[in-house]
Amino acid sequence: MVRESALLQMERVNKRFGELHVLQDVDLRVDAGEVVVVLGPSGSGKSTLCRTINRLEPIDSGTILLDGKPLPSEGRALARLRSDVGMVFQQFNLFAHLSVLDNVTLGPVKVRGLSRAEAERRARELLRRVGVEDQAGKLPAQLSGGQQQRVAIARALAMDPKLILFDEPTSALDPEMITEVLDVMRDLAAAGMTMMVVSHEMGFARSAANRVVFMDGGRVLEQAAPEQFFADPTTERAKDFLSKVLNH
Repeated sequence: MVRESALLQMERVNKRFGELHVLQDVDLRVDAGEVVVVLGPSGSGKSTLCRTINRLEPIDSGTILLDGKPLPSEGRALARLRSDVGMVFQQFNLFAHLSVLDNVTLGPVKVRGLSRAEAERRARELLRRVGVEDQAGKLPAQLSGGQQQRVAIARALAMDPKLILFDEPTSALDPEMITEVLDVMRDLAAAGMTMMVVSHEMGFARSAANRVVFMDGGRVLEQAAPEQFFADPTTERAKDFLSKVLNH
């Protein structure tokens, strides 16, 4: 029985790329205010899972509901969905020809209909929140990877989304930059932002997640509170995975 409060609800979701069955009967629920971290080996379907939630990848079968409504497939309703579901990518995906400030104000002006002045005021507030307010006039290429990813987080927040998806947000970063991005994400989690995070960062999963979802071979094999998952995973596959990642 699925609780009524589910902000995101996935039921028996399947996705194939040709012969490859990358998501197999995935059931997943994310409640408002919850931080869910999706763990699993490379190729387990984690990023595809993320991309189906804002329809960057269409699904072959199953149901995905956001706020109780099915995901729209095209047009204005899809644009509205994408503004309600923020996404932070591995490779930042900032507009290279726009300043940091313009990257953050573009969506609110074009999609949300904010005035330029209000969008800029909000953008500067968000850039301050993620610690890059002094970079507002620069182009993305003039920033470090960690700074670019923090701008990408501010851009997602500027749309005032119901949910933010993070698809391996630190995997393209140098080690010293990972901490600065994870600190911003921890602050968001503490402030009650609903987040689904695909990550290899076990420390973040332990400290910030309400729930850990473990995937392998396109399936959700187990879900548990982080303290339970890390101390006593129920499947052999999760035990094997943890023994490899926690001992190195």
